[in-house]
Amino acid sequence: MNLQEARSQWLADRPMHEEAGLYALPSVQMYLPDEWKRNPQLALDAQPALSTDPSAAIPALLTTTIDPEVYRVAYAPLDFAEILTERRIGAWTDQTRMLPVVEETGEVSTYGDRSTSGRAGLNVNWPQVQAYLFQCFLEYGDLETERMGLAKISYVSELQATAADLLNRYQNFTYALGVEGLQCYGYINNPFLSAALTPAVKANGGTTWFTSGGSPNATPNEVYNDALALIQALIQQTQGTVKENSPMTLSLSPGSNQAFHFANSFGLFTDDLIKKGYPNLKIMTAPQYGKKTVVNFQGFSTAGNVMQLRVDEVIRQKVAYAAFNEKLRAGRIVPGNSSFSQKFTSGTWGTLTRMPVGVVTMIGI
Repeated sequence: MNLQEARSQWLADRPMHEEAGLYALPSVQMYLPDEWKRNPQLALDAQPALSTDPSAAIPALLTTTIDPEVYRVAYAPLDFAEILTERRIGAWTDQTRMLPVVEETGEVSTYGDRSTSGRAGLNVNWPQVQAYLFQCFLEYGDLETERMGLAKISYVSELQATAADLLNRYQNFTYALGVEGLQCYGYINNPFLSAALTPAVKANGGTTWFTSGGSPNATPNEVYNDALALIQALIQQTQGTVKENSPMTLSLSPGSNQAFHFANSFGLFTDDLIKKGYPNLKIMTAPQYGKKTVVNFQGFSTAGNVMQLRVDEVIRQKVAYAAFNEKLRAGRIVPGNSSFSQKFTSGTWGTLTRMPVGVVTMIGI
């Protein structure tokens, strides 16, 4: 039979072969034609046409591997628990907390044996803060878990770690900026803080330490003077309770912190000048002090970068601390038909600034 007849005969006989249990490969297209059989000089690599599909090499999957080391996307650090220190206050059932404040009152008068004038008294107030509980769910199915396992991804444990990190990040955000609509205030935007200071105008113009392009806009002395203005304001508003050697914390954005590495003509860095005059002052950073932009959406103000100074204690009383009523509560694992779900919960009081007089702020650096 010729080539065309070989193709037709194969198509006609194929159902018969399959009924007999012979399932040929889908790529088989015909019987071997007679002219191919009778030509002893015909080599297989020189045949005029293939009886199977052209070669497509090996499947690409055979040359593909998965790196066993899993990389995770980097996020901004959680700094406010370190800047402020963090403590548990109450239980997750608590909604409101009263913060008693006692102010001494009284007057003296001239002494007299029979005089009863002069008195000592107390004025007691009960400012309140509110807690905020927040949650997230994780869900995973049998099939997706096993498929992730084929790729060496520990899916359930990765989800649990994500849930814990998500809640911790939001908690850190509340330490900085509180919860809108509640008496749950952040460290930066507490309404009881004194009005923010404005930086001095620089020789190059404006008040910022850097230009919009990231080049230095202030000299080391100008950066030092802005920090000095904060220290001076803190000493004045505490009526001298804060001393030059009092433990203090200066917090600002990571970008603004680079200005403390400006060097003057004598080779001295800005932070060297500050630490020499104020040896117990710590400098710490958090991205929330940066200008609020599309990229840094957690920033406090669109007016510019922020810098805050806090004395750690006033008359042996802690000025501010971050507080939570539930760090992480894992709910029950609830089974579905072929899936599971679990709730994770945390709670926050924001930042309890017990003595606002011990904090000063500057916006626009």
